[in-house]
Amino acid sequence: MAEFINVEFLSRVFAPLGWSFAPGSIWGYVLAAAIHIGLLIQVVAVGALVFIWMERKIAGRIQDRLGPTRVGGKFGWLQTLADGLKLIAKEDVTPKDADRLLFKLAPYVSFAASFTAYMALPFSSGWVAQDVNIGVFFIVAVLGLEVFGVILAGYASGSKWSLFGGMREAAQVVSYEVPIGMCIVIPVVILGTMNLVTIGDMQAGWFTNWLIFNDPFTFAVFFVYFTCATASVNRAPFDLAEAESELVAGFHTEYSGLRWSFFFMAEYGSMFLVSGLAAILFFGGWNGPIPLFGPEMLGWAYTPESTSWSILGYIATLAGCVNFIGKTVLFVTVMMWVRWTLPRLRIDQVMTVCLKYCVPLAAFCFIGAVAWRLLELPTPSDIAFLKHHPQGRAAIREGWIMEQARIDATKAAAAKPEEPAEKPAEAPAAEAEKAAAATEPAAREAAVLVKEVAR
Repeated sequence: MAEFINVEFLSRVFAPLGWSFAPGSIWGYVLAAAIHIGLLIQVVAVGALVFIWMERKIAGRIQDRLGPTRVGGKFGWLQTLADGLKLIAKEDVTPKDADRLLFKLAPYVSFAASFTAYMALPFSSGWVAQDVNIGVFFIVAVLGLEVFGVILAGYASGSKWSLFGGMREAAQVVSYEVPIGMCIVIPVVILGTMNLVTIGDMQAGWFTNWLIFNDPFTFAVFFVYFTCATASVNRAPFDLAEAESELVAGFHTEYSGLRWSFFFMAEYGSMFLVSGLAAILFFGGWNGPIPLFGPEMLGWAYTPESTSWSILGYIATLAGCVNFIGKTVLFVTVMMWVRWTLPRLRIDQVMTVCLKYCVPLAAFCFIGAVAWRLLELPTPSDIAFLKHHPQGRAAIREGWIMEQARIDATKAAAAKPEEPAEKPAEAPAAEAEKAAAATEPAAREAAVLVKEVAR
């Protein structure tokens, strides 16, 4: 599936103005990238505002309070916006002993890492900024760079409390990346791809096709992943990097104003990311629990052409987006609920949970899921009337392989230099043989991959 906004889309939109973009136009790619970045910034910023309001209301209910009620009506809808304006108006203070360059750079490093990972996160089958074949690896790898901003903030602040917080965050993130990696490898091994769009499409249909119900090991590994993801985004009860009772405010003790808010936008953005990844890998992504509550209800209109330009195609994609956001917000709500319910752990307890429990459990579930796959034991998706596709998951996987082979062949043909004009024309039969020879390697590779999938 192509990106949400591509060069072809821009050519159609700007056609009334007389603008057109060639398939390889650099300006078309730049404009499409700028539009994607602008849209995703709005998603991150608005999402942070909504999640902060949600957390205040959830905390109030758990503590038998009402939460925000003063600004924006009865439910305090505009309280977060008012606090944001207050932060912008606050003075930006830099400590005397701080490294000024690194101190000012640290919040932007954290936010940039969290924001960049959104480029590969699909919100529906056709709505993704950049459809990369290694989307799972890209998101986990880029999101792990957020810790560099925290380390810089702790080191550059010139405060021992900030330094201790940065050191704790570094140790915690590095430790929990190991079980997270084991957990996300299991869906990749079962489905045979790291493309998040393909992973979501292969779980379409009834909820029994979701990977969490594939076998007992995938069911258990979801809870391991969710625990480790909560720790990796520095949420309670694993928020040792900013433990108020021990380190004042942790790594951002010396920050104020707008730079302080960048750390919180990065935190809430990371919460949405790891929750969205859980929704795609284990809960069917944008697919509803039954076909009537997802994009499958308009499946007859769900083709590349209709999805790009027809109203029904957009409605189908929008239905999938609503499903995905609903699942993701549910997981974010659980993180908030856990924060205001469980007490904060000690640093030794946090490391014990990782090394003594999460890593062995993730390794055991990985071995069990792979064995279940190799032994071809039954899964709920094998039930005939519950199949998401008449040919099953292998058909979608095969179609994805063939599509990638076609794209590679097209790119190779476009990159091939043109032949000199003075070269004598070849006979039609010779031209046909030459064209067949040019496409033979890509076709052979696709055939080999299809045989591997079938086997």
